[in-house]
Amino acid sequence: MALSVLVAGDFCQTGRLFSLIKNREYDSMLSSVKPIIKSADYSIVNFEFPIVSKEKIAKPIPKCGPNLKGTIESVEAIKFAGFNCCTLANNHIMDQGAECAFETKKFLNNSSIDTVGFGNNSEEAGKVLYKEINGESLVIINCCEHEFSIATVSKPGANALNPIKQYYAISEAKAKANYVIVIVHGGHELFHLPSLRMQDTYRFFIDAGADAVVNHHQHCYSGYEVYKDKPIFYGLGNFLFDKYGNRTSVSKLWNEGFMVKLSFTQSKVDYSITPYIQCLTGPYIELLNDTDSRLFFQQLKRLNSIIEDRDQLTNLVNAYYDSSKKIEYRTFEPYRNRVLLKLYSMGLLPRFIKGSKRLSILNRIACESHRDKVIHVFEHKGL
Repeated sequence: MALSVLVAGDFCQTGRLFSLIKNREYDSMLSSVKPIIKSADYSIVNFEFPIVSKEKIAKPIPKCGPNLKGTIESVEAIKFAGFNCCTLANNHIMDQGAECAFETKKFLNNSSIDTVGFGNNSEEAGKVLYKEINGESLVIINCCEHEFSIATVSKPGANALNPIKQYYAISEAKAKANYVIVIVHGGHELFHLPSLRMQDTYRFFIDAGADAVVNHHQHCYSGYEVYKDKPIFYGLGNFLFDKYGNRTSVSKLWNEGFMVKLSFTQSKVDYSITPYIQCLTGPYIELLNDTDSRLFFQQLKRLNSIIEDRDQLTNLVNAYYDSSKKIEYRTFEPYRNRVLLKLYSMGLLPRFIKGSKRLSILNRIACESHRDKVIHVFEHKGL
């Protein structure tokens, strides 16, 4: 028997979508892709924000970037579109504090929508989702890079990217399931290509026994490769995520994306891609016309050729890191000479590493993608 699983990127109730979802105007946003989502045996989307049912329980956490939030009607929107599951391992699920994150999971589960990737502690967050569908067994493993939502042994949050732990989860899953999908939330925002670390890690997941690996987070789509007959998708782009402010400032990077339908049989894994544009001409998803679709697949083919060529990928990733040197140095730049250091130690000069500065440095050290960039910048001196 065959099993089809559709995976979509980031969904967030931002910008113009906030009032549309609040007013239950789901059809205007989702009608073009609803039949495609429902055509799969099982469909998954990343739920990129916590629901705030009552403002008094919201406790925005200190972090870099926005503290996102949405309303309970967003669950109906997910249900309307035809999704069966929401991944919660992302860098925003804890934005409004633990109570809102737990409510988000509860609201989704109470509407018969499965969730994976979040829990009361790191052990619970790391639990896989096991499903029996059409006589086939499927395991979904969901994790994310280390930003501000990560669970610990004593605190709730998202399941952290940890290749060792994911190796054991994949190995255990393969012993009891027909198929295993690993869904990761990570990468460099608004950069079309995976880092070398991402490629090595995701290939390792295939080596460990995963049948497919899918990534999202970058707010733009990336390419894919077939490694040892198993697909690795390095970035789906936004599913439905309206950009605040100037919506043309990053061209179509933010707005273009695709869904992937994985078709599993005992002998192979097939896939089909549905490209679209979202929240550009209006707060909705529209499928690409023939001309735009041809251009999309040409660009996808170009990205795939880079991903398959390790030397070319290395050069382009390093060039991207080089373009970030000034920003990265500025984050870490302290007092440098002995006079300033002496004055600082005497309390005559202010301490820089506090507040937002501390959070910015922590984010660059803890998050895998940020750390990749920082290491490159400091290894290659000069501005």
